[in-house]
Amino acid sequence: MNKQTTDVVLIGAGAMSTCLGTLLNQLDPTLKITMIERLDRVAMESTDVLNNAGTGHAGYCELNYTPQSEDGSIDISKALEINAAFEISLQFWASLVEKNILPEPTKFINSVPHQSFVWGDDNVEFLRKRYELLSAQHQFSALEFSDDPEVIREWLPLVMDNRDPDEKVAATRISYGSDVNFGQIAKSMTDYLVKQEGFQLCLNTHVDDLKKQDDGTWDVLMRDRKGGSKTTINTKFVFLGVGGGALPLLQKSDIPEGDGYAGFPVSGQWLICDKPEIVNKHLAKVYGKAAVGAPPMSVPHLDTRVLSSDDNFDKSNDKPSGIPNKALLFGPFAGFTTKFLKYGSNFDLIKATNFDNIKPMTMVGLRNVDLTRYLISESMQSHSERVKSLRNYFPDAQEEDWTLASAGQRVQIIKKCEEQGGTLEFGTEVVTAADGTLAALLGASPGASITVKTMIEIIENCFKDQYIAGNWQSKIKAMIPSYQESLIDDADLLKTVRKRTLSVLELG
Repeated sequence: MNKQTTDVVLIGAGAMSTCLGTLLNQLDPTLKITMIERLDRVAMESTDVLNNAGTGHAGYCELNYTPQSEDGSIDISKALEINAAFEISLQFWASLVEKNILPEPTKFINSVPHQSFVWGDDNVEFLRKRYELLSAQHQFSALEFSDDPEVIREWLPLVMDNRDPDEKVAATRISYGSDVNFGQIAKSMTDYLVKQEGFQLCLNTHVDDLKKQDDGTWDVLMRDRKGGSKTTINTKFVFLGVGGGALPLLQKSDIPEGDGYAGFPVSGQWLICDKPEIVNKHLAKVYGKAAVGAPPMSVPHLDTRVLSSDDNFDKSNDKPSGIPNKALLFGPFAGFTTKFLKYGSNFDLIKATNFDNIKPMTMVGLRNVDLTRYLISESMQSHSERVKSLRNYFPDAQEEDWTLASAGQRVQIIKKCEEQGGTLEFGTEVVTAADGTLAALLGASPGASITVKTMIEIIENCFKDQYIAGNWQSKIKAMIPSYQESLIDDADLLKTVRKRTLSVLELG
């Protein structure tokens, strides 16, 4: 068996690992970094163009980020936090464009207005109140609201054409919302990294095991999926950025911090239209309210998607095909699955079940029977039923214009809880070893949109010595001017950084 030595091992070649690898390279170009990917290309799982919403999640249109309590009050704190986190991503991407690490911005990010759309008295009143709360904050000062059908028709002609004129509707709008091709960002970062000395990309490579050594380092045991040859890499730090595949590897690491974690996998599907006569009448990401009992990833939205020439856009999901410049996606329609990855195994859920997590899984399962029923019913819908849901947002939608494609897998977090035995979490969470030698990213939304903030936090926690000795604080601030300052509290700072990022990234 071959044995190698490196400083950093990144498992997975999606949005998370490529971002962390690029950050570390910018902070210390002498670091030896190895990235391991199970598939034959980078960014093929959750980061691929059809496997995520492509929304630059900033809290502008996602109504689940501003939940309403039973007393009618609306909590906007999560929207403020996500907005500030996305601004960090924009700053980093802008700095990489200026360094020619990322390509011309329209290759990976495009200006697509973010809008919310609701109907019915209660929902209209909710959206109005949400608008009043958010627009009073400097982060959302450009937010527009209307309950005038003619104004909304100007914003969203597809949504308003042939709609019942007596139906009460309302919408909000931010003109500089974005459609983000996270797959293109990951590919561009990888293209840059493979040209750097000390970086190694291992495709078609499966990680069999992780073993902690007496000196505090890790042995990563990996296997070539085609030839079968095995290699052990000894490293000072391991990052598990494998989407749903992070949980099984976290369990193999045997770090105490990973005890009790389990996963609740959810699949997704899109309705897709690429007919220019329809696509060209809609330029927006339009989010509505989720159905009762639906997981956050199933919030319905009708999206403009800007596609690149090397996106894996194919309705069979097997191979690349001809690429339209734009497409419309509606969904996602959630489904029940036992896979942790789109290209995973139906036995993933069973293999990840053990004595440590069986109790929290059982307790969560007993309390979420309705959710399971919802996911099963979603997966059993007919094409006609899915198009019927689409007509809430596009009344004139015709079945023959839309086809079904699989989206990515998401694995929601299940964790121990003394009071309830176990809880189901719908966000993202980083699990870090006490000595900082391993970190794993679990969970889903808002995921890739806040990757930069999350990866910086991993660097702060896991590279403390280098952070101090290498003057990494000033280097991060050069790339991200708002670093260690609050965009929520400092209106002038936000105005300055937003002006720069909108200009460099050609948004708005």
